[in-house]
Amino acid sequence: MKNITLNNGVEIPILGFGTFQITEPEQAETAVREAIQAGYRHIDTAQSYMNEEAVGRGIATSGIPRDELFITTKIWVENASYQGVIESFERSLKRLGLTYIDLLLIHQPFGDIYGAWRAMEELQGQGKIRAIGISNFAVDRAVDLAEFNKITPQVNQIEINPFQQQTKNIAALKAEGIMPEAWAPFAEGKKDIFNDPILVEIGEKYKKSVAQVITRWLVEQDIIVLAKSVKRERMKENLDVFDFELTEADKNEIATLNEGESQFFSHADPEMIRWMASRRMDV
Repeated sequence: MKNITLNNGVEIPILGFGTFQITEPEQAETAVREAIQAGYRHIDTAQSYMNEEAVGRGIATSGIPRDELFITTKIWVENASYQGVIESFERSLKRLGLTYIDLLLIHQPFGDIYGAWRAMEELQGQGKIRAIGISNFAVDRAVDLAEFNKITPQVNQIEINPFQQQTKNIAALKAEGIMPEAWAPFAEGKKDIFNDPILVEIGEKYKKSVAQVITRWLVEQDIIVLAKSVKRERMKENLDVFDFELTEADKNEIATLNEGESQFFSHADPEMIRWMASRRMDV
């Protein structure tokens, strides 16, 4: 497994196992345990996924020592304040059954972001969190947070996939010392991505799946990748991307797929902001 070194020296496995939408407790526990057994050492969850307890059980029953794993969770909007982070972080730790978190992210760029960040800086200073970062922040918001606080975010987890490549934003984040992390690298199957002719043709050349081609494309950009599957064979397949390299011609072909817009929703949409602000989950 390739590791990426963050701006504070912490190393993070470049391939992570995502748990979004795996909400049934037994399935989530099994998926996490099997992902770790398949070779994943980086597990990503969030307060809003409502599966931290199941993820924690999967970690506990995996048979892998805690210090060999990298665990991420995220602070939801209703907890995005100084006190909200302090209190909800302890609840997340308890649900996960852990004594520390490797990476804590502010999940959305809404609420009292500055207060939340100050709390996260303190928790990191206390050794309860190894790395802190953000998720779904536009570059200007990320730079604002970095420039007006003591600690620059170590990570910004954003949508990156062949249809939303974010090339300029990725370069800007890296220039600030913030490592991009890709959610929805396969665009959740939208636009029949797994049968896209360009990606299929590239995969056939290397005897790889479309998912492996996309993952390799991101790995070669030094972008952390989160992939999700509840099928053991897919978990293993998604890890098997270190035995081939894309050519410049391959990358140029993939570049033609870029539409330059989210495949899901806009964080600048007032209705979406109102929806997130109203989504209370008692987490």
